[in-house]
Amino acid sequence: MDESRITHYLDRLGVTRPAEPDVQSLRALQLAHLRAVPFENLSIHLGEAISLESDALFDKVVGRRRGGFCYELNGLLAELLTGLGYRVTLLAARGFDGSVPGPLFDHLVLRVDLDEPWLVDVGFGDFTDEPLRLDERAEQKDGGGVFRIAPAPGDHGDRGDLDITHNGDPAYRLTARPYELADFVPMCWWQATSPRSHFTKAPVCSMRTARGRTTLRDRRLIQTVDGERTERVLDESELLPAYLDHFGITLDRIPSAGA
Repeated sequence: MDESRITHYLDRLGVTRPAEPDVQSLRALQLAHLRAVPFENLSIHLGEAISLESDALFDKVVGRRRGGFCYELNGLLAELLTGLGYRVTLLAARGFDGSVPGPLFDHLVLRVDLDEPWLVDVGFGDFTDEPLRLDERAEQKDGGGVFRIAPAPGDHGDRGDLDITHNGDPAYRLTARPYELADFVPMCWWQATSPRSHFTKAPVCSMRTARGRTTLRDRRLIQTVDGERTERVLDESELLPAYLDHFGITLDRIPSAGA
């Protein structure tokens, strides 16, 4: 990522360029990303193609001020962090459905190596606010909840897989092998097109706020402020203004589950 793109990306996040690639700056960048760039699957429900090419990701997230899901958000953030001097590795994860992990490449996360390895993730929706210590086995707490990283059971643990839990519930199983963004393209396509993918069920847009989280799932607006949760169903005429007011997203038509 060149200097011009780094500057525009940091402007999108509302932060200044870090003086050096340290853990304090990494924490600030992750939280700023979560509060500025929504987790969303709207392209699927607008009939838009999803590309993991660098130019397309930058245009969508920075140029058009949209969001995306894990492959897009963590994929582009990896480029920014690398441009800022961080040592970044792309890792594949398997999201849990209950107690059963899904397929490989189900999720994309980042490993950032400083004095110790850190897990960075801005593409899992309601999750950690700050990077997690990958080598830490005790509980780790931040504004997003309580997290624990432990070796996966059985043969998976022997090969270096790690299970991440969030508030006691399984979140995903992380593999140790590094990958390139192109390795995630087939599963990205499946997630965006398969009727079995939860991303094709309904449009979702969600973003961390200073006091909680705001989510628009189809027509249901869900807001959590200081721990208090409210929900209401929006009229069709309220949907486009809601995307703009709550997420900064300008749309010319309403995302449809039938797109």
